[in-house]
Amino acid sequence: MNYAELIQAYFERSVALQNYWTVYIVVIGGILGFSTFRQRPEAVTTLLVTVLYAMFAYKNLGAIDHTLVERQQILSAIREYPATGSNAEDVRRVRAVLEPIMPLADPSGVTYFHVACDLLTVGALWAKEWLRGKRAQESPLHVT
Repeated sequence: MNYAELIQAYFERSVALQNYWTVYIVVIGGILGFSTFRQRPEAVTTLLVTVLYAMFAYKNLGAIDHTLVERQQILSAIREYPATGSNAEDVRRVRAVLEPIMPLADPSGVTYFHVACDLLTVGALWAKEWLRGKRAQESPLHVT
């Protein structure tokens, strides 16, 4: 691969990473919206949504981690690319502009953030279920 192809691959992996995060946020919004607009308490439904969300979150985190590692390996290749030959000046010029804005991300930080968001999402899902159950018990239509 030449330097331009490495730069292109880096930004393609960055776009893929952003897409995984976007899908993740949309799914969280959908789950919380679904939970908010349900009227009756249904623990089985909440359990099913929790299990499906946990499976999605696990696979999403794996995809994010894998893409992040790919991007970091490409960044290493970019930084190690020799600035020699006919395009040496172009490589130096692009390197001076782009490399300072191409940070190395901390995979463990990404994992901790993802897991924290997962726990908050599941917590919110079950808190809404608990509130629905509490409201149903306090309702004058509730027959014991």
